[in-house]
Amino acid sequence: MRSRNWLALASASVATLLISACGDTGGTGGGGESKLAGTIRIDGSSTVGPLSEAAAERFQGENPKVKVTVGTSGTGGGFEKFCAGETDVSDASRPIESDEKAACAKKGIKYQALQVANDGLSVVVNPQNTWASCLTVPQLKKIWDKGSTVTNWKQVDPKFPSEKMQLFGAGTDSGTFDFFTEKINGEEGRSRTSYNATEDDNVTVQGVSGSKGGLGYFGLSYFEQNKDKLKAVQINDGKGCVTPDSKSVQDGSYKPLSRPLFIYVNVASLKRPEVEKFVQSYLENTQSLAEKALFVPLTSNQESALKPKLEQLKSQAAGST
Repeated sequence: MRSRNWLALASASVATLLISACGDTGGTGGGGESKLAGTIRIDGSSTVGPLSEAAAERFQGENPKVKVTVGTSGTGGGFEKFCAGETDVSDASRPIESDEKAACAKKGIKYQALQVANDGLSVVVNPQNTWASCLTVPQLKKIWDKGSTVTNWKQVDPKFPSEKMQLFGAGTDSGTFDFFTEKINGEEGRSRTSYNATEDDNVTVQGVSGSKGGLGYFGLSYFEQNKDKLKAVQINDGKGCVTPDSKSVQDGSYKPLSRPLFIYVNVASLKRPEVEKFVQSYLENTQSLAEKALFVPLTSNQESALKPKLEQLKSQAAGST
């Protein structure tokens, strides 16, 4: 099981976060054109990717000399690069795991974990699927569990038609894969192997939309972007069928597939003014960025928990020389 202590960060590490001489988040040094320049490297979760892309677009609009690159090699693939010192920020749809922490420690990579949005995994079917409007957790486990031989919808429920099932889902480097398998199958990584695995959510969109018996899963924001091609399935965890949407994710009623989304920031990278300002901009605009990228925004309590971290970044910047 992965470690849950993602919030821990030594105070000595926090004290080294910033060395910028100015406290404004625009990076202009008091007005006029931004003086910031350089490259900021981001990689990781394909789910969080669109949110970081929105943050990058906004920041580059204000700081045209800064180039922000956003890769989507999956949460696990992103942490590999991050803990090797190859990236400044790692997008993650799950907390960092113990082996990844060890890899970072081995390379001397210290980091700050920040929750930037909420998400619910959407189980999606083809619009022509008129029978599976709601699936129970046991039914999903029957489909996706390790060793499953389900290949037809009638095997899931005798009332369902005899329709061939084609499965599409996240690859093993994805935090979405880890989260889904833990919540549905009871153990992280426990999954059947006979399905179309991919780190590219577009492949799942194309696969499910092109097959009447198609079934897949990915982040809610990706469903929101493809509502015209797919249908989201309600989930019943034993307390009734619940639709995945912003309200059910935020109030916690969409169980068990609601989750937090994170960015992990390399402490050493924050010594570079362009990275420091980018992170401040990201945290200051989580609400608007989430809305733009069709994510579920932070709750008021989550925003409150994030504010002290943002204020700490600002005070460190204002007080540094």
